[in-house]
Amino acid sequence: MSKMLEMKAKFPNTHFWVDSCAKADLEYGIGIGAVGATTNPVIVSQVLQRELPEWEDTIRGLFADHPTATEDDVAWMLIEMMGVRGCEMLRPVYEEEKGTCGKISIQTNIKYYHDWEKMADQAAHFNTLAPNIQVKMPISEAGLKAFEEATYRGVSVNATVSFSVAQAVQVAEAIERGLKRREAEGLDTAHMTPICTIMIGRIDDWLKKAVARDSVAIHPEALEWGGVAVFKKAYKIFNERGYRTRLLTAAYRNLHHWEEFIGGDVSMTITAKYLKIFDNSNVEIRNTMDDPVPACWLEELDKLPDFHRAYDEDGMTPAEFEHYGAFINTLEGFFKGYDTLVQLIRPYQFGSPLK
Repeated sequence: MSKMLEMKAKFPNTHFWVDSCAKADLEYGIGIGAVGATTNPVIVSQVLQRELPEWEDTIRGLFADHPTATEDDVAWMLIEMMGVRGCEMLRPVYEEEKGTCGKISIQTNIKYYHDWEKMADQAAHFNTLAPNIQVKMPISEAGLKAFEEATYRGVSVNATVSFSVAQAVQVAEAIERGLKRREAEGLDTAHMTPICTIMIGRIDDWLKKAVARDSVAIHPEALEWGGVAVFKKAYKIFNERGYRTRLLTAAYRNLHHWEEFIGGDVSMTITAKYLKIFDNSNVEIRNTMDDPVPACWLEELDKLPDFHRAYDEDGMTPAEFEHYGAFINTLEGFFKGYDTLVQLIRPYQFGSPLK
């Protein structure tokens, strides 16, 4: 049996998504049990490069039908179209699971990360595109207010650009405030499925950079466990406090990032590349969610102040979130991904690519 299908059969509350909106990736992922998908500027630009011949006429048409549109306007039209296509592909899962799964995440403009009103307004707009839309926003200080407001407006949010227990807890609290505001007004919350992402691989990436920066002697295997440790700590807190937000793992780098969370009431967004690796592995499908991180690796990680900023619940204040190295690096990657997307689209405003 497929390992992913085996996991789904044994642990139906452990969900996995396809970390892509490419048609081929979604078809593959859904075929082995995926119940969601996700997008961001980097993913959309990569998908457009893969599927460009399929989208060329559409892009020309968007410019022709909207003669005053800028390349940025057309980029966002395209982002929405890719998101809606993913919604349509996941619609059978959404209907079968009665709205609890089968959604695709679409990300607000990352340039709004300081402006909660713009993020909340764009989230509310995205929420009108399809019934199975999830809206991603970054966990900056302004993002916390955006999560509360968007939740109050009925949006199923997905908190992203997230690398710490502090961020996850603050998001869960913001979402609870939004849900309670809706409930106080008699508004429905049963259809809402809030998510908080922790980008576990990007935590590991940053810790490796911090170790090189500070010339710290540390066992290299410990640096493959930082994200796992942060996620397991957040999961324990979420369960103890009964938050209605579901945690999601993202940014896969190694086998630990899958095998250590099997059996948990969690979601995982996994690239097609890693889905194929995991699906063909010999990993034993057993409940590992409550297994502790080996003490030897936690002792090594204890040497790193940047690990404690991510691991400790009071490791960062909201004002400090956007100054954490992983946050900065991820935003830079999203900015570059968006710039690449616009560069791909730009030639079509003239009717055909420039030669």
